[in-house]
Amino acid sequence: MTDAPTVLITGAAGGIGAATSLEFAARGYDCYLLDIDATALADTVRAIEKLGRSVATAIGDLGDLDFAQQAVRDCLEKFGRMDVLVNNAAWRDVTTMKSISRESWEKTIRVCLTAPAFLAQAAAPFMEARRQGVIVNVSSIQSKFAAGVSPAYIAAKGGLDALTYELATLYGPSGVRVLAVNLGAIDTRLNDQYVAADGDSLAAELRQAVEQMIPLQRYGTPAEIARSIVTLAGPDSAYITGTCIEIDGGWFHQCSPYSFKRRQFPEDYPTHV
Repeated sequence: MTDAPTVLITGAAGGIGAATSLEFAARGYDCYLLDIDATALADTVRAIEKLGRSVATAIGDLGDLDFAQQAVRDCLEKFGRMDVLVNNAAWRDVTTMKSISRESWEKTIRVCLTAPAFLAQAAAPFMEARRQGVIVNVSSIQSKFAAGVSPAYIAAKGGLDALTYELATLYGPSGVRVLAVNLGAIDTRLNDQYVAADGDSLAAELRQAVEQMIPLQRYGTPAEIARSIVTLAGPDSAYITGTCIEIDGGWFHQCSPYSFKRRQFPEDYPTHV
């Protein structure tokens, strides 16, 4: 068994997953990384190796539960331990319930909900045996309100929140913590999925509209989310479990656009950005 703590992270090739991998490595963790994109994942691997940490990978589709659970076994064989599991990988079609195919629905649920459940099932026995370990599920504030698009994704994230409570209840007596981070608008390539019916990108228009709903008036960055995840997985958060923590710049608890507030109260809501 290695002396260094070890983290397994899904969806580690880019965005939040890559940033989280690098943050764990910078804090002394060895990393086992999963993704379907071998080329992009190689960039994450090189960056971790530059930090002097050991890293191993598994390339495949988390929709294949045999692959997912085998990755846990391979991680334990490679490093002899797994201190943290970060269920970050996601899949989403931007569509409506009127249009979504059964295949798209089932793939989204499988990647975003079923895979995290069975990765946790595979990892938890080792954590229980050591009476320590942390499972972090990367969820979304969209688990709690409707968007009218991405129905399978929203349903899966709602299920992931509920799964978080269930797993925390089950594994807590064994010293294993389970929590979720519910993310708001984060600057990742998922935003590029929003396109108009004529094919034009809606990413810039979406950003402008969403930032008017966020008290901090901007999208979050993958690096900010990574630091939060690593902190929540660490000893300073040892009494946090069975909860979903919103990391959204204040968006979820704010209900009207700042452009509207500024028209009502221009002196109270000055424009800073």
